Amino acid sequence: QEKKIFMVQGPYPTIRHLLRARGWVERKLPSVGRQLEQHHPLHYPWPPAEEEEEKEEEQCDEDPNGIHDLMSYLVRDRLPNFIWTNFLGATDHELLQQSHMVNHYARVDAFTTKEGLCLSLQNLPWIEQADPNTFPWCYRLGAMEEREAFIEDFCLTAACSLLKLALEETGDRPVRTEQVPNSAKGAGWHRNHVSHPKNSTAQPGSPLYPELVEEALQVCKQHLGVLRHQDINRSTPSPCRTCIDWDRFLQEYYRVAHEGAGLVLTRQQRKQCQNLLRHLAEQLSQFGMEGKLNVWILKPGAESQGRGIVCTTRLEEVLQLARSCTAPSVQVGRWVVQKYVEQLLTIFGTIFDIRQWFVVTDWKPLTVWFYQDCYLHFCSRPFSLCHLERARHLCNVSVQKWYKTSPDQDPRVPPDKIWSNKQFQEYLAQLGQADAWHQVLVPGMKAAILNALRSAQDQVGFRKGSFELYGADFLVGEDCQPWLLEINSCPTMSPSSAVTRRLCANVQRDTLCLVLDRKDNPTCPIGAFELIYKE
Repeated sequence: QEKKIFMVQGPYPTIRHLLRARGWVERKLPSVGRQLEQHHPLHYPWPPAEEEEEKEEEQCDEDPNGIHDLMSYLVRDRLPNFIWTNFLGATDHELLQQSHMVNHYARVDAFTTKEGLCLSLQNLPWIEQADPNTFPWCYRLGAMEEREAFIEDFCLTAACSLLKLALEETGDRPVRTEQVPNSAKGAGWHRNHVSHPKNSTAQPGSPLYPELVEEALQVCKQHLGVLRHQDINRSTPSPCRTCIDWDRFLQEYYRVAHEGAGLVLTRQQRKQCQNLLRHLAEQLSQFGMEGKLNVWILKPGAESQGRGIVCTTRLEEVLQLARSCTAPSVQVGRWVVQKYVEQLLTIFGTIFDIRQWFVVTDWKPLTVWFYQDCYLHFCSRPFSLCHLERARHLCNVSVQKWYKTSPDQDPRVPPDKIWSNKQFQEYLAQLGQADAWHQVLVPGMKAAILNALRSAQDQVGFRKGSFELYGADFLVGEDCQPWLLEINSCPTMSPSSAVTRRLCANVQRDTLCLVLDRKDNPTCPIGAFELIYKE
């Protein structure tokens, strides 16, 4: 009569405990993962979610007399009024009444898959006051136009990177770059390769001549002209459609950036490089994070837990990996490639990302709640752009649990590889950036989340009575600018440390306060949630 029947599917013992404490009765599953009869209102396929590989914690049911089992039996024929599941397919929405609550919306893959987020954020230019500087450039390799755009972007970034490398030393002296171990080098790309008489026989470490810099200057000048006049209908060809032999140029760029070859430029070229890079930085909003090694990250479009993700610096490797489809579950063509944020903030020389929760309680009007507590994941090996293995660059717990901490890891990195946002704020204060959290990071994360939601809003299956808790992952640039990586629709609630044990329990408790208590009492306490947007 009080409409307090609930159902939980997945590793959420905290939700079960909290609802029972509120006087709710659980309608238990006959068996987890077993599909029920089709006429039954609920069925349970295994979810392709972040929780997928996490085992449900053993629960102290505190039910020695079987009272919860008895109550569950008594409500076996009643529809649950509240469902918390890790997969929307577990619920037949046609049999749910409008007042029944479910913790998912339909068609959220428009922003909770890498491919969907990449596609949706292409709508950002049409959203008023949207800041495009929150998500690194990304392309879907399965779409021919986007694949061609990526190839062009890769070539242009290589040309800009070459100019940056050229400025590392002054005058006419050779510029040398760090030697990369052979194990970290990729195979060269020789498609339609045209030999260069000056450099075709040069060995790694030997200087390259000013003509290479001149070619990069030519490309970047033309690109700058296009950027400055992009609103004018012109017949100017793309810089990547010029007479430059890009196969040869990229091979020589690889030698400079990754194989230790020297680079020679004149003083006049140095001045041109400085001016040109300054003007490009004014035109390109993400120019500052690109770095000079042209690192890109290749991701399966609809996978989670870091599956199939590869970092690379070579165009041919990106295209070859996408064709070979290294992740068995990924359909050919369902890959995205994204510019890696090279200018990163590290903690004790180690890369980290931020897991930030938020809740959407309505899509019409869009209503978004930001959780004011979050946590950091660390990698198990020191950050290096010359070593691109997963242990150094993918912060996912599902990835890092397979690696032991590297001997050269700074001992100040926490053994469980987790920090709270409070610890991070203390670290920023030690760096003299005490205000960065509240003035740069938090506003940047809020803006990125809203950009993603607003760009995908028309694609989501809206239903009154539903809500959803999401987990967004961010990298942090040297300037403390947060960069959105992805958004998870089933963020893990299985604690991997003392920090996550506390925070995961808190966010589940506060989510229930937000979606249950606030319906009847708009002024009730909602813990660490903050309303950041309501249309």
